Amino acid sequence: MSAHESQVARAIRAAKQERRGALVGYLPVGFPDLDTSVAAAIAMARSGADVLELGLPYSDPVMDGAIIQEATQTALADGFRVAHVFEAIRRVREAVDVPILVMTYWNPVVQYGVERFAQDLLAAGGAGLITPDITPDSAAEWIEISERLGLDRVFLAAPSSTDERLALVTRSTTGFVYTVSTMGITGERAQLDAAARELTARLRAQGADLACVGIGISTAEQVAAALDYADGAIVGTAFVRALRDGGVDRLSEVVRDIAAGTARS
Repeated sequence: MSAHESQVARAIRAAKQERRGALVGYLPVGFPDLDTSVAAAIAMARSGADVLELGLPYSDPVMDGAIIQEATQTALADGFRVAHVFEAIRRVREAVDVPILVMTYWNPVVQYGVERFAQDLLAAGGAGLITPDITPDSAAEWIEISERLGLDRVFLAAPSSTDERLALVTRSTTGFVYTVSTMGITGERAQLDAAARELTARLRAQGADLACVGIGISTAEQVAAALDYADGAIVGTAFVRALRDGGVDRLSEVVRDIAAGTARS
């Protein structure tokens, strides 16, 4: 862990002091277009998201469910470019003081240049990266650069991981460990997996300080259930659907509804 406490970790701790824990909200940049995605991210922060997770649309999204895939395809068809991510972060940060993590597959970062990407992310006011498809043992360059620049690096932990792997993830991650409740793709399920609870306990045993659980959370009740054992709940599909079906107004309403799950009972 870095000596500095990251803005993401601070936001999660603040949410835990005030409420049950944090809500992390995901939306792809550029959906349905760049300006609307900026307005949507600002609305999400104002409606109760403690941390924003902005997705970088990518042509081969192996982990995303149908609704998120459809949104990222729309963004790509609309002419999305990587530079739009930094523009979006700058514009959102001018409006709200909420930390922003970029969720990205690794290939676009490599294509852009890891050092250049990190510098542009920092300059825009971004807090760090969530990297679903690289593991700490193949991320030496990113670990070095993020340490140097003070950017968060959020790695994923899955139920299939060995304890040794979970220890490596815990040591290498800053901000929070992204706890994946199933090995499947993102999307909603009626019941949160017992797997997420067990995985979080295994991460704690390996020394994980902050863990947020994602994949499958879509209601205030599921947020509250996740916050029984995790420090934050990550919601994506439900927010993307709300934006798609009812624009920024509907999104704000759904974020407020789901954020109610973070309140102390």
